[in-house]
Amino acid sequence: MTDMSEQQQDSIARIETPTDITTNDTDYIPDKTQPTEEILNALNALKHTTAQNGHEQPQPHGQQHSQSQEAPSEWHVLREKLREHPHDPEAWNKLVDLAEARGDIEEIKLTYEALLEVYPNTSSAQIAYLNHFLSPGLFPYAEELFRRFLRSSPLVDLWKFYLTYVRRVNTSPASREAVSKAYEFALSRIGQDKDSGDIWSDYIQFLKAGETTTTWEEQQKMDSLRKVYHRAVQIPLENVEKLWSELEAFENSLNKITAKKFMSDLSPSYMQARTVLRQLQRHLGPLFPPPPASSSARPHLYLPPTPTFNAAERALVGAWKTYLKWEESNPLEFEDKDKATLISRIQGVYRKAVIRMRFYAEIWYMAFVWTNSVGKTEEALNILKSGMEANPTSFLLHFAYCELQESRKEHAEVTATFDKFLDALRAELDELEHRVTSANSSFTSDASGRTVPNTSAPIGNGSGLLEAGTVSNNSSFATQASDEKPPKVKELSDRRQEYGVVWIMYIRFARRALDLKTFRAVFAKARRDRWTPWEVYEAAALMEYHCNKDDGTGVALRIFEKGLETYGDEIEFVLRYLGFLISVNDENNARALFERVITTFPPERARPLWERWARYEYQYGDLEAAQKLEKRIAEVYSSDPPIKRFAQRHTYLGTDAIAARDLGFSMAARQPAASASTSSIEKRTDSMLSLTSAAHMPASQSSVKRASSPDYKRREDSARPDFGPPTKRQRPSSPPPREHRERWGEGHPRKRFGSPAGWERERDRELQHVKKDREDDKASTLPAVISWFVGQLPNPGSFDGPVFRTDDLMMLLRNAVIPSATRRATPPPPPPPPVAASRTSGSRPPPDYGPYQGPGGGTRGGRRY
Repeated sequence: MTDMSEQQQDSIARIETPTDITTNDTDYIPDKTQPTEEILNALNALKHTTAQNGHEQPQPHGQQHSQSQEAPSEWHVLREKLREHPHDPEAWNKLVDLAEARGDIEEIKLTYEALLEVYPNTSSAQIAYLNHFLSPGLFPYAEELFRRFLRSSPLVDLWKFYLTYVRRVNTSPASREAVSKAYEFALSRIGQDKDSGDIWSDYIQFLKAGETTTTWEEQQKMDSLRKVYHRAVQIPLENVEKLWSELEAFENSLNKITAKKFMSDLSPSYMQARTVLRQLQRHLGPLFPPPPASSSARPHLYLPPTPTFNAAERALVGAWKTYLKWEESNPLEFEDKDKATLISRIQGVYRKAVIRMRFYAEIWYMAFVWTNSVGKTEEALNILKSGMEANPTSFLLHFAYCELQESRKEHAEVTATFDKFLDALRAELDELEHRVTSANSSFTSDASGRTVPNTSAPIGNGSGLLEAGTVSNNSSFATQASDEKPPKVKELSDRRQEYGVVWIMYIRFARRALDLKTFRAVFAKARRDRWTPWEVYEAAALMEYHCNKDDGTGVALRIFEKGLETYGDEIEFVLRYLGFLISVNDENNARALFERVITTFPPERARPLWERWARYEYQYGDLEAAQKLEKRIAEVYSSDPPIKRFAQRHTYLGTDAIAARDLGFSMAARQPAASASTSSIEKRTDSMLSLTSAAHMPASQSSVKRASSPDYKRREDSARPDFGPPTKRQRPSSPPPREHRERWGEGHPRKRFGSPAGWERERDRELQHVKKDREDDKASTLPAVISWFVGQLPNPGSFDGPVFRTDDLMMLLRNAVIPSATRRATPPPPPPPPVAASRTSGSRPPPDYGPYQGPGGGTRGGRRY
């Protein structure tokens, strides 16, 4: 995260005779499957001769043999596959095995360099890479690798390997100072790690082994040992108890009086470290499971897999978040004077977290937030950059990076980031489209997930809607939009919507950070993109309406009209356009839009448009127009009960007096929740339904349950708003009681569009109720271990013990006589009448509630309960 100081870099692998390693470093090795320069020259000469003679000349056998290329090796084939799909841990392990088996040092370099480019700071791979350069002649290259790897590595095993190397090449007494500096540098980086206890012990033994010739040198040695011991026993190390015992023996050997004082002063910190160590072990146990067995002689390389977000991975992310929050809470209770130590400790924890959980953007974001909160802005910026390199399609990291750079007035960097992010998402969409097209080239899926022929085309040409004088050219939408429309597949539609969010954030940034001209230029780029969804047009139109004080309404109308040319078959876009026209009080254009598009949608999709326009006519039109509209709706939806439209005309802000007072729903809601009253309400509801809708409801529709649409959320949001202001949406009400949902004969779940019953408010309530039920279902999912345990339990039908009747048991308890010391016991009441045979189980005798008579007691010789 932070670069090392020059003194720290010099302390890495301090060697007595530095070596220039540039002559030994080969960074690029050409592909052996490519033709050599001689072969290319021969081929060019052959082409030239063929062009002159008009036909191919026969070549000697030796020349033909030289032009033939060797078949690519297994290593080259696997390397090419990893270039296309780099996140494959098993393939990388196999590639390393192949390179190791071939023994070609240049191929080994290429393998490990490519692996560490995809998985940087992987200590197991770095150590395996370094092992190939620990021969005396290759030390310079090893030192260069150490400088690269140690700069950002928080992993203890790599630092142990480095210290072993330093002690190996520095064996003379004159080089002890270099070894001591290397230990101090390593402990300053990873000394707070619980696994660094071996390094602390090795350092102490190294100091003890130092030879002294004078009393002063001996005193300096004892002081150095005491300082190292005192630092170590206050850290939750795996061997902290052993170090404490060694410190106690060390102090007592010097002076028992001062030893007592030193140990007394350090005891609270040591006890705190021991307590934290136990908590630390519980946190880290699930986070670092033992590595799998290796199939080769070398250790297995752990490479983080790409997430699938299954239950186990979500639990792992939750465990990491819990651990990171625990570390941030300062469990060692560092004081303000030791704040630098606390920051260094948490810094190392986050470094390890982003290495282990490399492809989880949430962990990167937590590291960024914490680093930024302690005032390390540049380091926080570098964390986001590294996270975006690991997760090039992460919305979380890219949006956070753009906001941070925008606050720093780095507008060019924000623009470049948005462009790069859009390119990555566009490539992802193209790949997904290719898979969909190759799987099914003749059919596609509509928004509800049904497979239909791909014959959809946009409607409307943009003419005849706007009034005269409102059409003009504008730079924000004068460019040609993309005519090619992607197929409508559910997954592809969802990804396309997410892609549109990036464009919306882009134009929002351009408007607020720069100006309207730049915003319109960005919107023009979005219009030329074939993957741009209709939400981008709506966002741009509303931005013009709110931010353009000159002619915002006119420009917004033209943007909506341009969008209608491309997205005229999107019911959600048409609804948003209609709502906007109503909100700006443009009745003529709103009426023209409704009349033009209502005939282009089938009845099952057109219901939201009918209901939206009906609400407008009911509230602001005259009675004759409302009645004419109701007649048209009745012709399209002949099964709607007549009372429904009439009652909807007399509803305001959710207050339905007809249903509450005349149909008795308010009285039904106040009834006690008893079985008798519920059954009577249901009977009255059934009789009411038979009078109002039995004659209109098809039999098949009343008996068959319809599956809910998979795009509930999207349609719910688009069909709901009244466009009070255009950018605000009505908050859905609480779920209605069952009687209200069954008002018009809807005891079964209704289809979102096309169902003959249900008003707008009831539909909103039911959608919210369905969403709440789904959330409750998700929240009640058991962990995997508990699910397995429940699955092992026997079937309820296998229980052969006594079955208690709760009514009889409660009566027995109610009539029980409890002796009292203050008053005379009353005689027991007469026994209850015998229970009818119909209430007892046919396969078991009635239970015996008599007193327990000991083993073998009773008339049946069995157990009593």
